[in-house]
Amino acid sequence: MIEIRKLNITKISEKRDLINDLTFVLNPNDKYALIGLEGIGKSTLLKVILGKEDLDYIEVKGEIKKNNKTIGYLPQSIESEWDNQTSIDFLLKNNPIDIVNPEDYQKLSILDKVLNDVRFDLDKFDDAKTISQYSGGEIIKLGLTKILLDEPDVLLLDEPTNDLDLETIIFLEDFILREERPILYISHDETLLENTANGIVHLTQIHGKTIARSFFQKGSYIEYVTSRQFSMESQEMIAKKQRSNLKKKMDKLREVYQKVERLQNDAVRAPTKGRLLKKKIHALKSQKARYEKEENDFIEIPEREEEINLFFSDIIPVHNSKVVLDYNNEKLTIEGKILAKNVKLFVKGPKKIAIIGKNGSGKTSLLKEIYQSMKTIDNIKVGYMSQNYDDVLNPNGTALDALLEDTEKDKETINKVRTMMGSISFTGEEMLYKQSNLSGGQKAKLLLLKMVIDRDNVLLLDEPTRNLSPLSIPVIHNLLLNFEGSIISVTHDRRFIENVFDEVYILSETGLKKL
Repeated sequence: MIEIRKLNITKISEKRDLINDLTFVLNPNDKYALIGLEGIGKSTLLKVILGKEDLDYIEVKGEIKKNNKTIGYLPQSIESEWDNQTSIDFLLKNNPIDIVNPEDYQKLSILDKVLNDVRFDLDKFDDAKTISQYSGGEIIKLGLTKILLDEPDVLLLDEPTNDLDLETIIFLEDFILREERPILYISHDETLLENTANGIVHLTQIHGKTIARSFFQKGSYIEYVTSRQFSMESQEMIAKKQRSNLKKKMDKLREVYQKVERLQNDAVRAPTKGRLLKKKIHALKSQKARYEKEENDFIEIPEREEEINLFFSDIIPVHNSKVVLDYNNEKLTIEGKILAKNVKLFVKGPKKIAIIGKNGSGKTSLLKEIYQSMKTIDNIKVGYMSQNYDDVLNPNGTALDALLEDTEKDKETINKVRTMMGSISFTGEEMLYKQSNLSGGQKAKLLLLKMVIDRDNVLLLDEPTRNLSPLSIPVIHNLLLNFEGSIISVTHDRRFIENVFDEVYILSETGLKKL
């Protein structure tokens, strides 16, 4: 059991609360999903619970009782420093530069069992193989294996569905459901949340991220979203009704007061009448004070999270007759290895096309090649979101710089871009963050906004929803559904595919096949 009591986390540099007064208890069989908008402190919360020491940018108050329970933590991504480490070294070391302690080899006695538990194909496991030689899905499974070898009591998972193919996402759903150990996890995948969560920890920030609020509710994700929406609508209705009734009473009181005041002015030569009217005015003032006191007990009008407000405007729509892509590649290769043969894709008009396939099938390589081939096509503007954001971002530049690099940096342009960044929930301070310090979700929103500013009418997107909060994703779905250009996207987000795309292709060794 892990107990969180009145936990407060403050970002020191901005004197801004990330989390305020959070309380919940994590027991066996609990599968609690941690949700909230991008850059709000979800990953930081997991690290605080874990007890990581490199968190000097925050101040923590409150209680975290671990009750002697050991915690297994799966980070959002496996650092590149592990790329050249062998499978065994990765599983047994805490850091790449460490030396394996002889006693740690005892963990290998349960290795086959754990690999089976995470559905890792034993035929593909090679203790001499380096981490970089495994697919994204295999690396996630090895990451799970690494923490399970320590036989932890509690699991903390940070975006475990990132970079996974559909088959592995379904495995992960099953893994979460059949685990008896308590799990606290972050995920952007609405379907996974709906299928697995039995409790929701919701972090919010309102008033331009100046006020932090935290909520916890047992039950499914759908139950939480539905009940929260109903609660906020009911609270808003009652609060507005209270204010409306008060306004009517105050208007009536003001009308009577003005009438009595006029009568008093006319009663100069009638002292008795004047005294009575004076008493009436005193009574009206007392009544006004009572009404004003009532207002102190009114229910607050609920403040909603500041949803992102993003839309494409002024793009040149792609005409139905426009050939956007005629791609034909006999051999799709990477580092000399043939991934697929006879890969063909023809796109005409404002089509929205999703590409799926197993991890390692070459989807990202294919999208990169398509991007290179489309740069020379006339009358289209191509926007590209790489799976690795740093391919198109400058880690040392600010978030603001990412949107100004191709424009004149005059005051009017800067102010316009700042306003647009505010519409996707960037604070003034966050606009000046180094791009390397942004969360994955903030980087994704930044790249989408750049496509809007550049007025791109063909979008090439590699797993665009992978780091976005489930609270932002419906807005992104609507944005892309109503996009008047063409979209080619690699994705395994089931709700995204269902809501946005016209056609779905699967990439395998034999090429692209329309489903």
